Amino acid sequence: MSSSGGARMQEGILSLMQMAKTGSALAELEKARIPYISILTDPTTAGVMASYSSIGDIVISEPGALLGFAGPRVIEQTIKQKLPEGFQRAKFLLEHGFVDTIVDRKELRDTVITILRFLLQKK
Repeated sequence: MSSSGGARMQEGILSLMQMAKTGSALAELEKARIPYISILTDPTTAGVMASYSSIGDIVISEPGALLGFAGPRVIEQTIKQKLPEGFQRAKFLLEHGFVDTIVDRKELRDTVITILRFLLQKK
């Protein structure tokens, strides 16, 4: 489960180091052919979204979650354009293929169990 508004100055190098460790652990999962289910909560932004939280084999988001690298205001100022309605919200990312499904937190446990049962079936 990921939730991040971005690294703060107070967190310093420790937060960056943990992202690298997480990336390394995910590479080991991939080598072992173990599925990685990423669950995005509100918000999941900045480096966490740009790195390990968005690369799951299955990516699940909570409804209405804010998901992205930079905030909408920063993006609009950079590209000098208005962003579409709902940009960086879970539904928008689902519609554009960046999220596989949107699941309410109360239903997450059952959803993850169903996905794992499907992925781990013997052939």
